[in-house]
Amino acid sequence: MSMIQPQRPVLGAIAVVYHLGQVILIQRKTEPNAGWWGFPGGHVELGETAMQAAIRELFEETGVVARPLEYLTNIDVLLRDSVGAVQKQYLLTAVLCAYESGIPVPDDDALQASWIPVDEIEERGLELIDQVADVARLARQKQA
Repeated sequence: MSMIQPQRPVLGAIAVVYHLGQVILIQRKTEPNAGWWGFPGGHVELGETAMQAAIRELFEETGVVARPLEYLTNIDVLLRDSVGAVQKQYLLTAVLCAYESGIPVPDDDALQASWIPVDEIEERGLELIDQVADVARLARQKQA
């Protein structure tokens, strides 16, 4: 007799690389949020910390090397179906990272990867994933 496992929230980490007034954003290739812009990131694997996951995902998706500085904030993501029932739930932990080397080049599940000035994030007409601009401003404030 098999037991059905309860669905649980998934832990993810995003890399917030702030450098000279800009942050690295990627345009996602895959669902959720395909075509939308956000920070590089993904699932935290068993045995790694969210800080380690953030810099691993950053490198896999953009080729950029950075070092984690601190946890910035947490973001709750609830993906609902057409009647409002939660289908998936993520807790994303935003990791502030110090840029070390590399030029953002899209790889893995990124369509595009680019440095975007924090002041222009909302003015470029990009489809932004929730809270991207707020998190970018928080990173700038921490690094000021």
